[in-house]
Amino acid sequence: MNFDFTKFQSIWDTNKEKEDILRDKSQLLVDLKGEPGKNCGGFCRFCYFRKLDSNNITPFGCKNCTYQVGCDYCTYSVREINGDFLPLPLVVQQVQSALFFQQYKKVNITGGGDVSFYPDLIPLCEYIGNIGLKIHLGYTSGKGFKDLDTAKALVDAGVDEVTFSVFSTDPDMRREWLNDRNARISLKCLEYFCENCEVHCAVIVIPGVNDGEVLNRTLSDLVDWGAKGVILMRFANTTEQGLILKNAPIIEGITPHSVEEFKNIVKEVHESFGDKIRITGTPLYDPLTKAPFAITYHKDILERLRNKIEAEATIVTGKIAYDFLREIFQDTPVNVVKVNKDISDLITAEDLKTVDLKKLKDTVFLPPLALVHDRVAEKILNRDGRDRMIIRGVDKLTLDGEVSGTLTEEEVLEFEKRAFTELIEKINFFGKR
Repeated sequence: MNFDFTKFQSIWDTNKEKEDILRDKSQLLVDLKGEPGKNCGGFCRFCYFRKLDSNNITPFGCKNCTYQVGCDYCTYSVREINGDFLPLPLVVQQVQSALFFQQYKKVNITGGGDVSFYPDLIPLCEYIGNIGLKIHLGYTSGKGFKDLDTAKALVDAGVDEVTFSVFSTDPDMRREWLNDRNARISLKCLEYFCENCEVHCAVIVIPGVNDGEVLNRTLSDLVDWGAKGVILMRFANTTEQGLILKNAPIIEGITPHSVEEFKNIVKEVHESFGDKIRITGTPLYDPLTKAPFAITYHKDILERLRNKIEAEATIVTGKIAYDFLREIFQDTPVNVVKVNKDISDLITAEDLKTVDLKKLKDTVFLPPLALVHDRVAEKILNRDGRDRMIIRGVDKLTLDGEVSGTLTEEEVLEFEKRAFTELIEKINFFGKR
């Protein structure tokens, strides 16, 4: 193959422009570490990491691995095995080091545990606030807040944005399902944050538990309190839905909503509350921007993208993305093959073993975040004696509700156009003509 490095430069430029769409929303991410179940006041009943056997760890393999299967990311990080919270001096050093190289307006404090349980959270926020930066508390359930004065102190220190895991505004339900011993206090803190900060809430939706009228009451409360947005998150309970850590089912006897059922819930909630609060869903969908894969609603964009394809290849993906990608690459030399896993980024080596090799062309694109080592993927997908080229595609072809909820429809479309342009350039470069 004759390599045209000008095409590589084009791919690089496209990727930079694509990331620029999100860069204005970027914040300095400060990781406090900590682990689910240990640094969060105890597991929520629906936690993805509950029932995990940390004594029996086998690395998945991923794009970050080098010569052998297993790196820190695919061995420990995917399981949130981070160790205890970092001491305050190390976190402060983390902030200082980052600010030495780049300027930020806001610091996003997050971790594997619940940040509300970080023992030095108020001193940390006071330090950050004193150097002139605003603060985003990333994804807390509020279970660790001891009283309303804690929330007031955090706001006074500079917290002006909070991502809050709600589940329900019914304190008894939170006590049962979130293991929230101080449910009324955490809800009071949430209400105070809503009055004084930009608050984005998350609700994991479990059939027969906090959907239906319970969900409506929760959203009505959040609207009254002044929350900015809510993302509904589909509960997963099987390996196919995303429980890849050999801990399924999380809750016996619960059958999660199907993808279509969940999408309809998001639609109905948006129709009821969308004029008062921003509603999105994950793994789908965003009623305002039409993400994920918003370009499927724009035939003119699809036609222009298809006309750029000059080579043939196969794209391996998950069940949710499959129908979208098949429509996007309809009547082109690119075919799409799915495995029995909802989320493409959670595809493992076991999923690849189920692929019908007869459907694969000479060039095969895998999701970049798929949890399989490159050499293992090549061995599995060439076990019929062929010599296919196995390549990872583009990190993000679209955006789910966690990101699209902060963007406009035009920004999402622009992101997707650049992402698919980048993928098509890779197809043309590596695919068979």
